[in-house]
Amino acid sequence: MNRKITYLINIVILFNLNLYSQKTEFTVNGGEFKLGNNTPCLTDAQRNDVKQSIWQNIEKLRAENKLMYSDNEVNRGGQVLFNWPVQKAAGLEYNDVWGISGYVDHNPAYPNQLLDYNCGSRTYDTQSGYNHAGVDIFTWPFGWKLMDTSQAEIVAVASGQIIAKGDGQYDRSCNFNNNVWNAVYVQHADGSIAWYGHMKSGSLTSKQVGDFVTSGEYLGIVGSSGNSTGPHLHFEVYSNATLTQLIDPYAGSCNSMNTTTRWQNQKPYNNTNINAALTHSVPPVFPTCPQQEITNESNQFNPGQTIYFGVYLRDQAANSIINLKIRRPDNTIFESWNYNLTQNYNASYWYWNNNTFTIQGEWKWEVTYLGQTVVHPFNVGNLSVDENSLNSVSVYPNPFNDKLTISSEQIIKKAVIVDMLGKTIYNQQNFSEGIETINLQNISKGMYFLVLESEKNQSKTIKIVKN
Repeated sequence: MNRKITYLINIVILFNLNLYSQKTEFTVNGGEFKLGNNTPCLTDAQRNDVKQSIWQNIEKLRAENKLMYSDNEVNRGGQVLFNWPVQKAAGLEYNDVWGISGYVDHNPAYPNQLLDYNCGSRTYDTQSGYNHAGVDIFTWPFGWKLMDTSQAEIVAVASGQIIAKGDGQYDRSCNFNNNVWNAVYVQHADGSIAWYGHMKSGSLTSKQVGDFVTSGEYLGIVGSSGNSTGPHLHFEVYSNATLTQLIDPYAGSCNSMNTTTRWQNQKPYNNTNINAALTHSVPPVFPTCPQQEITNESNQFNPGQTIYFGVYLRDQAANSIINLKIRRPDNTIFESWNYNLTQNYNASYWYWNNNTFTIQGEWKWEVTYLGQTVVHPFNVGNLSVDENSLNSVSVYPNPFNDKLTISSEQIIKKAVIVDMLGKTIYNQQNFSEGIETINLQNISKGMYFLVLESEKNQSKTIKIVKN
């Protein structure tokens, strides 16, 4: 569905910052992280199947006297308000893991007749007549990694009864298809019903139809099942069990469905945020969907090693300034500079590199944006074995002419080569026999980064040069 994130690979125009100078001019290219082709989350047939399943389950629960909210009991406590449905897993160092790619479309015409609750066009419809019926919450940064490591959790927005559930469907969709999504459907005390779609297969709560869940309780992991172009949650709400009256949970002057918000604390239309400030050994690699990103995150570096300082933003605001600082182990400022952001982007990332860090100890990468500050510690010196467990891996000859040979005690299952602009130019995988040689006779002369991944999901990045 509306989830093609157009990754800003071209952002990786990286330069050697002379961080000792307070007058260094920074030149960084940036762009938008956009989410795929606009596709219906559900086909008409799939949506009808979902409704039929919900109705049948409600009747079954009613017949068994297990339906918690019967027709004559709903709304007794007034309108139920919602908490936010996506949260980062415990222990994840990222500041946040989500962004908004699309709101409910209030213009019934199509195609490209768009109107969100705030009278903007942050939504979509299709030639086939589909008008986006929910809120799309995508994972950011590194959505596939967050999915594969189960670090972007879906939780119940309010307490209620599970009235339908579906799991076990393919969850690495990248374009329009007829795949069925994995989903949980919960009815609340006021009769409203929330749909949580596109979940990761096998991640859904162990609770079954008829069971009660509390507000904030785990329901599953953000995935890409069904009609989807990348990991995200499709959150859709109906006023009651007839499933005829759609609700837009946001209050706004162009919301034609309901006049009041359904959120306990409605978030801003543009919710600017620093989702992560990270350090990398080399730029991240974004393979072709649906392969997991190679993030090259590292918090451990040797003196003199090149470090890439990354910033990952949600709802970047045009004509705003981001302040960047690097602090020495004694907390004094090693370098401080501002960067001007000129465009509105749903998601963006930026990073800079330097290799002049010689003082050993814990440094800090500090990012301040629109009143918010995120600090990311990293260490120079005393590189631990745990942080780089593929130290035994080597490649030869380097520099090379046509072929590289890999020497490793572990089986190397993946080899990716990235040029100096961050573009992936080579991607080889062999999960059974492993990779021992790489034929690179067709690439141009120059310097590249080779990223190797072992059978134990350990990785190492090596700088290579072709003569």
